[in-house]
Amino acid sequence: MNEPINNIINEITPLSEKDCFYIADRRKSEFTYPLHSHSEYELNYVENAAGVKRIVGDSVEVIGNWDLTLIAGDDLEHVWEQHKCTSKNIREITIQFSKDLFFENFIHKNQFSSIRKMLENAQKGINFPMETIMKVYPMLDMLSSERSGFHAVIKLLNILYDLSMCENCHTLASSSFAQTEDNTDSRRVRKIYEYINNHYQDDIRLEELAKIVGMTPVAFSRFFKLRSGKTISEYIIDIRLGNATRLLVDTTNSIAEICYDCGFNNVSNFNRIFKKRKECSPKVFRENYRKTKLII
Repeated sequence: MNEPINNIINEITPLSEKDCFYIADRRKSEFTYPLHSHSEYELNYVENAAGVKRIVGDSVEVIGNWDLTLIAGDDLEHVWEQHKCTSKNIREITIQFSKDLFFENFIHKNQFSSIRKMLENAQKGINFPMETIMKVYPMLDMLSSERSGFHAVIKLLNILYDLSMCENCHTLASSSFAQTEDNTDSRRVRKIYEYINNHYQDDIRLEELAKIVGMTPVAFSRFFKLRSGKTISEYIIDIRLGNATRLLVDTTNSIAEICYDCGFNNVSNFNRIFKKRKECSPKVFRENYRKTKLII
């Protein structure tokens, strides 16, 4: 039986209904705000902060000197922790904007298709590479000093468009942790995603998946890898691990209970796979996550 834990701060942002976006350009010596969530979209730029630990959902990464992340998931918990950062001259630019910035049908126009796709992917959090950061940095650097509200909004749209053109950014949280659907244009792959998400607790056989889409197991394996970029076993493990990390965070269930609830066949195998993917054991992951959730 799941025992829910609910101690993540829900941040109330300064953004009002009449504002298009909110920006904070700060110089700081350390990160002190704990794990939190909010419904607004957030673009966060961090400079001169090597050694900081970025947590977005079940993604935990130590960043370099520059970091740019877009979060568009409803209530996707995130935090930047001091960790091993020794810099005393950190710059952080945080931009928060409402979904309503693109009002009703605006975002569905062809000209905004790349931004729309980016925001969909950012439900799991997106991190951008150095070349993209350098491309948008001049606009980010000047945005907080723009006196004209209209021109500030245009600059923000330009930033989002340039970010949406990035081809080698990477998503952060797993889809099962962020409780989002994986995107694909393939009807057959969508059917498999749906089946696995509904049956990840069960023993899933390659043959039954192939039968769902009317293919032989060998042909299906090749087809799925080509369309999704992952083998079928890798995808199943990703879904199971995402659900396991969610239970580690949100419940007091034992490691063994979570292991079997998420479709793993034994605890030692679960611990081995978890440590390989997350670089720590399930027990350590839970302990570290709870430390970041202290309410202030």
